[in-house]
Amino acid sequence: MSGSWLRIVVALGVAAVVFGLFLAVEYVLRRVLRRLGQRATVLGELAEHIHAPLRWFGAMVVLRITVLVALPTGSWRNVTSHVLTLALIGTGAWLLAGVLTAIEQTMLGRWRVDVADNRHARRMQTQIRLVRRVIVAAIAVIALGAMLMTFPGLRTAGTSLLASAGVIGAIAALAAQSLLGNVFAGLQIAFSDAIRLDDVVIVENEWGRVEDITLTYLVVHLWDDRRLVIPTAQFMSQPFENWTRRDAALLGTVELDVDWTLPVDEMRDELRRILESTDLWDGRVSVLQVTDATHTLVRVRALVSAVDAGTLWDLRCLVREQLVQWVRGKHPYAVPRLRAEQVPSTPVRRVEDSAPDHDARVFGDSVDGLVREHAFNGPRKA
Repeated sequence: MSGSWLRIVVALGVAAVVFGLFLAVEYVLRRVLRRLGQRATVLGELAEHIHAPLRWFGAMVVLRITVLVALPTGSWRNVTSHVLTLALIGTGAWLLAGVLTAIEQTMLGRWRVDVADNRHARRMQTQIRLVRRVIVAAIAVIALGAMLMTFPGLRTAGTSLLASAGVIGAIAALAAQSLLGNVFAGLQIAFSDAIRLDDVVIVENEWGRVEDITLTYLVVHLWDDRRLVIPTAQFMSQPFENWTRRDAALLGTVELDVDWTLPVDEMRDELRRILESTDLWDGRVSVLQVTDATHTLVRVRALVSAVDAGTLWDLRCLVREQLVQWVRGKHPYAVPRLRAEQVPSTPVRRVEDSAPDHDARVFGDSVDGLVREHAFNGPRKA
């Protein structure tokens, strides 16, 4: 075996031993971080999110050093070294993204959303998630640029590219106008406090809860388990209803059409009894009013309140159902009905059988009528 091959084999053996020691140290470090993570959450999150990219990054570092030490100078060494450099940049960016994810999860854990008043917590979670995604996207762009700069041809062409940077920038801006618009709209969502994660919204005539917000699109979890995906620029450019921007508590209405004979005071007392018998009502609003009165019906509106949109929907359905049962059981005569009345027929008089009615004509057949006819038409001809 020649000396060069022997050196390569020895270098690979040493690299394998070094990488094995690195894995052992990484395993012990991860166990220690998990143990310390019971007191410091960020250490536990680091142990959870960086162990995979850290292994690959360590492997690339060991291989890169092995190639520089073991391989003889030549084309194979240059190509292999270049590939490992690209991999080293990529795994380094991955490792940095893992660190940012660990920091994000630590900060999200400090803002709980499983409490009654979670508006500020949802706002912070929205901003933290979007900021992390912006930084990760920037890291990816920088890593890609660093990879491209490792190619000598691109570095040589850099001078001429800088000369036409204005034209290229204009073309890139036109090509990426939609993408950049969505990115800026995502940043606007993060810091304007117009909408947050878990907000209840009505958009595109659909009712749902904001499930995810990215830099380019927003996901609304609809009430029937569908997902509505909307570009962030489109979402921010059209009106939408946010039911939980300031407070999750809401008011809702239940309308019934009943007969005029229904005792409204008794119905108001029944509404109060229904609300006090259920946990869905938050105890704030209980109002029953007559809002309209048509020819045959009276419209009664019950105004109720609940802690959030989902509870309000169930409360409205409960109130509507029990009020209908109360009207049918206690006051069945007040159920809306279509009335018809039969009128007895009377004989129709013929015109020739009736006596002339002097009060039925403006001109003629009376003294005043004759005078009026003479004034407008002249003397009547014989």
